[in-house]
Amino acid sequence: MLMRTDPFRDLDRLTQQLLNTTGTWSRPSAMPMDAYREGEEYVICFDLPGVAKDAIDIDVERNMLTVKAERRPVTKADEVQMELSERPLGVFSRQLVLADTLDTEHINADYDAGVLTLRIPIAERAKPRKIAIGDGSAHKEISG
Repeated sequence: MLMRTDPFRDLDRLTQQLLNTTGTWSRPSAMPMDAYREGEEYVICFDLPGVAKDAIDIDVERNMLTVKAERRPVTKADEVQMELSERPLGVFSRQLVLADTLDTEHINADYDAGVLTLRIPIAERAKPRKIAIGDGSAHKEISG
């Protein structure tokens, strides 16, 4: 049996239920994320603890990245009586507008320890490059 030691936790849970912060497909909850550049790629990490890999959906349309995930309830035997349930269930979603400088054709996704990591390469056209300076011989005037 669990002993409750925080009287305000029940108030927090009640507030969440009243505000309906559990995500649904029509109104998903946000998921925390980090985004940073690492060398020649852009990295985005989403926290999705307790979400099965097959419950994650990643889409890219033009430059709009959409990540949706669903944390489903764990099935329990009939004789199990739930004492406390604080882990949020439902649908989580995040949409990001990606810069044109990212190569959305080559996004790599990994899921490990409840963290979804997307690696998006920087597009070749966005990388700095040197411009050679000619000697002007290509633009000689024709006199006549």
